[in-house]
Amino acid sequence: MLRIHFNDADLARTRLAPAPDPLFEVAASMHRLQSSRGRWAYAGWYRAARRDLREQGLERALRSVLLPLYPRAAYYPDFLTPSSGVEGLEAGLEALLATPAERVAEEVGMLDRLIGAPGWAGRLGEQGVRREFVGVLRAYYGAVVVPHQDRIQARIEAERAVRGRGLLHGGVEGMLAGLGSMFRWCPPVLEVAYPRQTQDRDLYLNGRGLTLVPSYFNWGEPVAFADPGLPPVLWYSLLHEPAARPLREEDPERSLAHLLGRARAVALRVAAGGATTGEIARAAGVSASAASRHATVLRDAGLLTTVRHGPAVLHTLTPAGAAVLRAARSVEGAAAADGRVELR
Repeated sequence: MLRIHFNDADLARTRLAPAPDPLFEVAASMHRLQSSRGRWAYAGWYRAARRDLREQGLERALRSVLLPLYPRAAYYPDFLTPSSGVEGLEAGLEALLATPAERVAEEVGMLDRLIGAPGWAGRLGEQGVRREFVGVLRAYYGAVVVPHQDRIQARIEAERAVRGRGLLHGGVEGMLAGLGSMFRWCPPVLEVAYPRQTQDRDLYLNGRGLTLVPSYFNWGEPVAFADPGLPPVLWYSLLHEPAARPLREEDPERSLAHLLGRARAVALRVAAGGATTGEIARAAGVSASAASRHATVLRDAGLLTTVRHGPAVLHTLTPAGAAVLRAARSVEGAAAADGRVELR
């Protein structure tokens, strides 16, 4: 477990990143290539990534250069995901190039002791070698992340909409309390689930605040820098919706499905966390055009509101929509308690 200790100044300086961190997405996407965990959520991306890496001649660089430095393990070097990465790819790459050679050597040495590092990694302290490495990173990012940027950004926007509700209703503490099952807010400490193979540790913010960065490709436990002296950043997973399935007796959409139809009931439920038209389509098992029509009907009825952010369209619940969803869940819960639930 990671325990993050806040004071009043830290709460005032805690923020949610407005966009994904490109270099962390690079690292996390490589972990997705190394693991079958959560593969269902990335199946389309996984197939496209393997194809594009092969077609662009990057498979050898992936195996010999990148994967050895980004093992799916409890540690990989902090300098590979600098805190300024939240400002964009170029800012992150510049920070990576500017890392002092002594720190690079120290962190590569730690990787070698804990997991094993490739023999050439010791030369990353040299600017020329590091520039070549940055070129490989840039090529990988262009091949496997850039083609999916719209979807990634839409998911980040949906996450920000959810956290914004927590912030409006309960301030920063309300936002921290609603981060999900991997977190527990026990004022003034945020307890974070951490890889089982690591020891429990404490991170004292000491007035620096915390930057929360939702990550599309991270799966499972949140990630923080190993070095507590670096700017406090916590990358955490987005929730991914499983594929559509038949409604079961205990599903809260069951009564809504009788009223609205299954697809619109699912759309209402998914929009509770903020959802794009594509996400509604995948959750309901319908086409994007059909999902758009269902969202329009719900919006015209005053149950959804739609906001365009650049190329993405985000649907969220209106107060009336939230009330309808709560009422449906309340009815289902009462019926289940009375033993009156039946499927028709």
